[in-house]
Amino acid sequence: MSLLEVDNIEVRYGAIRALKGMSFHVDEGEVVALLGANGAGKTTTQKTVSGMMRPTLGEIRYDGIRIDGLPAHELIHLGICHVPEGRRVFPMMTVHENLEMGAYRFKKPDQKVLKRVFELFPRLEERISQHAGTLSGGEQQMLAIGRALMGKPKLLLLDEPSMGLAPLIVAQIFEIVKEINADGVTVLIVEQNAAQALALADRGYVLETGEIVLDGTGAELLSDDRVRAAYLGEEIHA
Repeated sequence: MSLLEVDNIEVRYGAIRALKGMSFHVDEGEVVALLGANGAGKTTTQKTVSGMMRPTLGEIRYDGIRIDGLPAHELIHLGICHVPEGRRVFPMMTVHENLEMGAYRFKKPDQKVLKRVFELFPRLEERISQHAGTLSGGEQQMLAIGRALMGKPKLLLLDEPSMGLAPLIVAQIFEIVKEINADGVTVLIVEQNAAQALALADRGYVLETGEIVLDGTGAELLSDDRVRAAYLGEEIHA
């Protein structure tokens, strides 16, 4: 069953068509990757799904409900949580306060969820009283994901979670995303690290200038010559 259905959406920045009749779906329990070069429309797609932008045409349905006209804060209440590019933690608040902000839609944070966040990210428990702005880049990314988990998402949107991180931390982040998915959270991930993303993903879509040009399982896309040449830096010989 499709948890998310995006049907023929168009998004404009003024006269520029950023998304050109895009359609795709994410089934419940899947990890789906959106790949593409800078400017392909990946982040715009996620922002449109999470209510930060509105399509000029098309429909978005989540769990059977049309959501393309709803504001972002209402989508959070439906179980859609977005970890934007750049982490966007609150630098002058502590780790604990940032995590509490992720649970703002509840009367109080769920301690079982907090415990699970600390199981996934032990470093955050060690830094619980530390200001978020003093954390390393990897720790801030962990905090941004942990904060989203405090909102008990059914669908988690991750935008470039590996950006600017050391390879060892990147591998750790992807392993944790796998665990989050195993906990029952559906994941839509935007990622330029195509090899890591497709190794994790059940399925993927490749975007170019606001359109989907390829789709398939993670394994199919990893073995596709066009993907290997464009995103994995491999030279393909005829």
